[in-house]
Amino acid sequence: MKKIGREPKLSLKEKRQRSILMGLIEHYIKTGKPVGSNTLKETGFKSLSSATIRNYFTDLESEGLLHQQHTSGGRFPTEKAFRIYIEHHLDSSELPEDFKEKSAPLTSFASKEIASYLPQAAAAVSDATGLAAFFSSPRFDHDFLNEIKLIPVGPERVAALMITDFGVVKMELIALEKKLSSFSIKRIEEYFHFRLHSMDQKPENLSEEEEEVAHRIYNELMVRFVIGHSAFQAEDLIRTGFAKLLSHQDFKDPEQVAASLSLFENSHAMRLILRDSFKRDALRFWIGEDLLPFSAVNPQCSVITIPYHINLQPVGAIGVMGPVRLPYKKLLGALKAASAMISKTLTDAIYKYKITYRQPDAGLPVLFNDKIELNMSKAPILLEDKTFQTP
Repeated sequence: MKKIGREPKLSLKEKRQRSILMGLIEHYIKTGKPVGSNTLKETGFKSLSSATIRNYFTDLESEGLLHQQHTSGGRFPTEKAFRIYIEHHLDSSELPEDFKEKSAPLTSFASKEIASYLPQAAAAVSDATGLAAFFSSPRFDHDFLNEIKLIPVGPERVAALMITDFGVVKMELIALEKKLSSFSIKRIEEYFHFRLHSMDQKPENLSEEEEEVAHRIYNELMVRFVIGHSAFQAEDLIRTGFAKLLSHQDFKDPEQVAASLSLFENSHAMRLILRDSFKRDALRFWIGEDLLPFSAVNPQCSVITIPYHINLQPVGAIGVMGPVRLPYKKLLGALKAASAMISKTLTDAIYKYKITYRQPDAGLPVLFNDKIELNMSKAPILLEDKTFQTP
């Protein structure tokens, strides 16, 4: 990816050449068709002759910015040209016409279930841009288990679904000594509810054997939940909307779709891309071959990322993936607006509900009150409850 920076000063000829390149890309973005000199002349360059425009085309082609499939045909912008186009419009604040309506979920959230907000935000960004969206997220604290459900996955295993106050769902596989009946599972789930909500009345009809099994599973899940929440190596990753890419005219080639999907499903690559934006605290973009460090083949797509903040501190990043031919001016404006909305919503929730968060391997959580401080006043968490002892 080319480093983002200020554009160099251009000569008069270079400025005209750049203007022609921008005009050609604008027309190509709208139509998806090769652009000829006569077409470009009629769409904003009437003061130039077709021959002069063709001369500029030749210069731009020699610089690797345009290519021509047929000698008598029009020109297409190259990946290199799109990089220049994006850099030229980095300050764009244009928005898609329906952005306000589709981005409403970004600002309408008002709940302590803060972890459920980011998946909603990712879906809203995907809807507002018509692209696949992926987010990185810190780990939010003050989240407690609210419910545990058991689903049999074999004669001696169950999948435990742990649902938190913030709406996060985690799954753990638990080995059993023997198969549990559906009635036993229901009574064990009632026991979990009794333990999670500190109820006075223990579930009725729970046999001694079932209580022993329930107690063992409960303790095992508590240990896994606490360890998994406090010690994690990578940012949480949220992905949605890849199917939207199939509606794009330029996203019909099966090999291109497969390569892009492979990249989108590569969690490690997605985290590295988002981390680049988060660490630099800057908007970043990758076009086509720029993505080869993350993909075995050129996915022939584009990726743009931008960080979001809590109390002005970068805590994660927003990314979108789409074809190379995109309305970048409106897309850049939409991503900047979305980042600002998400940052404000998260900061407001952090203050209102006194929620802490942590980054991977960052150790102690961060709490925002009137100033940034380390939240070190937490009571120790009991990893194993030994109130129930078998004889």
